[in-house]
Amino acid sequence: MHKNLFAALTLAALVSSHAAAGAEELTGTLAKVKELGYITIGHREASVPFSYLDDKQQPIGFAMDICAKIVDAVKRELKMDKLEVRYQLVTSAMRIPLLANGTIDLECGNTTNNTERQQQVWYTNTHFLTASRFLSKVESHIGSIADLKGKTIVSPAGSTNIKQALDFNSRLNLGMTIIPVKDQGEGFLMVETGRAAAFVQDDIILAGLIATSKDPKAYVISDDAFSRPEPYGIILRKDDVAFKALADAAGLAVAPTPYHLGFVLGPMMEENLRRALLISRGDFIVFLQEPISLAFLIAAIGLLVVIALPTIRKTRDEAMQE
Repeated sequence: MHKNLFAALTLAALVSSHAAAGAEELTGTLAKVKELGYITIGHREASVPFSYLDDKQQPIGFAMDICAKIVDAVKRELKMDKLEVRYQLVTSAMRIPLLANGTIDLECGNTTNNTERQQQVWYTNTHFLTASRFLSKVESHIGSIADLKGKTIVSPAGSTNIKQALDFNSRLNLGMTIIPVKDQGEGFLMVETGRAAAFVQDDIILAGLIATSKDPKAYVISDDAFSRPEPYGIILRKDDVAFKALADAAGLAVAPTPYHLGFVLGPMMEENLRRALLISRGDFIVFLQEPISLAFLIAAIGLLVVIALPTIRKTRDEAMQE
């Protein structure tokens, strides 16, 4: 009897310790999601092509695709049959505070990873590199940062962009009036309506704004940059080791789609082509004079040939069969 009692107590202790260990494994965001039954994603309103609202006011974009994979991974990890996904609109100024106070569980937008922010949040693996530049109207003839001297510019509140603009303004004694705006939409509208000469933001976001504007040819992105290339990442709560490991692994399953790349890079390539032709006065020989441009031209022609060959062969075979 004593042996049976000892065995029962031992089994009970093992079961209890295993259950306790299982409970201890869930910490941070994973524990919160398991308890509440939902996960909240912070998203942006007009950060094309990473996080923006479609015509049905639903958040979409490349960063949202990454976060969808993260949500799927959380659901599998927690063995949940159903996981509710909630969405919360955030701005540059509010994204980190809303993550810190638990309103959102991750932010899927266009947040650059830097040392200052790493003191407050953690990031997933880098999924894009960008630099801070400015957008202006072509008719303004603003070609460089120096040309902004004495002008009014705008940049998102709470962003690295506005800090960089303030730094340049002070160091170069530019005398710019720098106005913080709520988001990308407000910043672009300020330039569109003539209330600001330029909008300082990540170049990839500026390209998206131009691509979706009423008149893309009316705007230009500066060659001058306020920063070196900076990485984008999904932001998570700091010191959440388990959630970061899961999010990093899930993010590796997402690759930039040709649509996203073409949507953003297409207008930029068109603008650079237009500039080259203007400088060369319409002489296409300019593309053969520089080794790099010549190499890209050959690569592009080669790619077109590779894509077209199967169609040509198929058409020829069909013609021969007839």
